[in-house]
Amino acid sequence: MAIYDYTVKDATGNPVSLEAYRGKVLLIVNTATGCGFTPQYEGLENLYQQFQAKGFEILDFPCNQFGNQAPGSNAEIQEFCQLRYHTTFKTFAKIEVNGENAEPLYQFLKTEKKGIGSAIKWNFTKFVVDRNGNIVKRFASATTPEKIADTITQLL
Repeated sequence: MAIYDYTVKDATGNPVSLEAYRGKVLLIVNTATGCGFTPQYEGLENLYQQFQAKGFEILDFPCNQFGNQAPGSNAEIQEFCQLRYHTTFKTFAKIEVNGENAEPLYQFLKTEKKGIGSAIKWNFTKFVVDRNGNIVKRFASATTPEKIADTITQLL
């Protein structure tokens, strides 16, 4: 399978085919609203504002698997991000990234780009996808969005 073969749910539960993102550079990230890395939302939005017009998209997948740090509903999480960090990129439905209930997209991402082991270690793990759907890089949670800008620039 390729990344464009996956369908995920948006924050309201509607299916979204990743085919809609063909030809774009993507940053796919599992997030949380109550995490020490939550301030990275600001950097993510800055990246989005800087590169969106050039064909860049951020796919935000809230995840509550790490320390119960995304406990709200999809609507509450989306509202928090928009009000607190003024996010304008797409927030999808809350998912699991590890275990038997892991979102199939994340099972694929972990297979394609393993970190230390294949499991996602924490919130704000980031995957960069090129315009052809290739997963080109995986970044750990501590890697700030600002440090990813050069990778994105090269792909655009």
